[in-house]
Amino acid sequence: MKDRTHGTSAHGGMVALGQLLTLLASGAPAERFTRPPAEVSAAQLSPADRSVLEEATRTALEIRRTLDQHRRREAELAALFDTAGDLAALRDLDAVLHAIVHRARTLLGTDVTYLTLNDPVAEDTFMRVTDGSVSARFQQLRLGMGEGLGGLVAQTARPYASADYRTDHRFKHTGPIDEAVLEEGLRGILGVPLRVGKRVIGVLFAADRTPRDFPPDAIALLSSFADHAAVAIDSARLLEETRSALVDLNTANQTARAHSTALRRAADAHDRLTDLVLRGGSVEALAREIAALLDGGLAVHDADGTEMARVGTAPLVPSPHGIAASRAGGRAVPVDGTWVCAVLAGSEVLGSITLTARADLTDADRRLFERTALVAALLLLLHRTVAEAEDRVRGELLDDLLTAGRPNGRSDTASLSIRARKLGINLARPHAVLTLDSGAELRSGLITEAVRRARALGGLAAVRDGHVALLVPSSDAGPLAAGLAKDLGHAVGSPVTVGAAGPVAGPDRIPATYTEATRCLNALHALGRTGEGADPTGLGFLGVLLGDRADFNGFVQRVLGPVLAYDAQRGTELVRTLCAYYAHGASLSKAKDALHVHVNTVVQRLDRIAQLLGTDWNTPARALELQLALQVHRLTHHGLPGPTPPAGSAS
Repeated sequence: MKDRTHGTSAHGGMVALGQLLTLLASGAPAERFTRPPAEVSAAQLSPADRSVLEEATRTALEIRRTLDQHRRREAELAALFDTAGDLAALRDLDAVLHAIVHRARTLLGTDVTYLTLNDPVAEDTFMRVTDGSVSARFQQLRLGMGEGLGGLVAQTARPYASADYRTDHRFKHTGPIDEAVLEEGLRGILGVPLRVGKRVIGVLFAADRTPRDFPPDAIALLSSFADHAAVAIDSARLLEETRSALVDLNTANQTARAHSTALRRAADAHDRLTDLVLRGGSVEALAREIAALLDGGLAVHDADGTEMARVGTAPLVPSPHGIAASRAGGRAVPVDGTWVCAVLAGSEVLGSITLTARADLTDADRRLFERTALVAALLLLLHRTVAEAEDRVRGELLDDLLTAGRPNGRSDTASLSIRARKLGINLARPHAVLTLDSGAELRSGLITEAVRRARALGGLAAVRDGHVALLVPSSDAGPLAAGLAKDLGHAVGSPVTVGAAGPVAGPDRIPATYTEATRCLNALHALGRTGEGADPTGLGFLGVLLGDRADFNGFVQRVLGPVLAYDAQRGTELVRTLCAYYAHGASLSKAKDALHVHVNTVVQRLDRIAQLLGTDWNTPARALELQLALQVHRLTHHGLPGPTPPAGSAS
């Protein structure tokens, strides 16, 4: 019986040991190890077998715990290897950080994991990535340094854990932090620092919504993930810096290439424009070169706004505002879709250039446009210097012409004619001689404008006896003088008076004609006609007296011509009626008695005279000229017949 009992006990022990091995192999829960097999009861085992079974159970549990630790460590290592792979692949930083936070949550078995980063500017830490969070307030939380568990970790660079944060008074609680934590429902919280070298850049957290203790291996695991996250963040920063440096390098390279291209283009433009200036090119040639260089239309104007050249654009008026702005800033300025650049010599405005059809002008092209303005200034100065030299030569010629035949003057008219022909002036053609003056303070401007006008008219200009003298090809000095007085007065902004004489052909008569023009100028001032222009014929009978050539018949024809012609064609007696009218003190009744006609006939004849001579015929000045003309007409025709009493006269 004893042997049978011993055999039964030994068999039960073997069954129990086999069951423990089966539980180990299947990874059964720990509580299964403490229950004896159903086939074996405690009564069937001897005390020695029971002791062996209990020891085997404890060993099996230890083996099971070791296997669990190995499996957990294997999973942790796999997660860390995956994270390292993510870092090696260096995907998007957000994706890497989300993967790290999610793996930490999975391996630690927590409800929530999240990561905050430090903000050096705001001197706090802000939420960067969360996993498992449901509270918007919590996801937007910012923690000041030293505030809450995370703020303390960020400040001290040491991990901290709290089994129940709400009741843990080791940390500095603040309203915003506690409200966000309460809304998220967190209790147990673990935080570890993210370090790059000795510098803390953030905090990685694992948290449960129930109280929880975090053992050292959990802290170590989360710290490993934090190290990986720090590497990811720093690698992303370095990569971004590298990318930024590459972008900057590429930009610098493109800028260098563009600058090199601009330099080559500017050098080419400089060579072309310099060659043009050295060849003495025209403003038109310069405009063509600039338009070709900048691929647009171009207009060049002088300081008065007069067009000097135009290429590839319609006529335009230069913008005064644009010229003033360009002059003030020393740069080209955009104006209504065009570019305007003042052409300057120091502070003096020589003119302007306007570029059209290039509203999108680049900086390089704008600088090239401004450089062409400098070349334009050089060319205009060169042309002005040449023109001034020519003007001096022309002025010296006119001065010699005005003094020919006088004491200390040149008398060789043949050489004067030769000099004139070299300047393109044929003195054998009719010329008008004019003298001009204005206020003393405007004389310089008047001289400049007069020289320009003389050059445009193909004549000469010089300063003589305090006046500006002109010799201009013309057969009608009076209208020329009137037009110059108007135009030059507008140009200088002050009345300009012009006395004229001529026409004259040949150099020998020019001095006397100049003297006559000067007397005419003085007469205009004496008659209160400053700001007007006229020749002796425009002064009436006074002009006949002042002129060197007493053209009495011309005077009579200018004053009485229409009336004389009417009498000759119609057989009327309008001239005789005028004589009687003025002879009797402009009395109608006395005139009709002298003429032996009815007073209405006298009135009708005077009305006809008004139609022929103008309604102002009987004003004092016109009446004086009419009476003088009647007297001259009487003298040159040996008197007029006395009035006769006709039966009827035409009016």
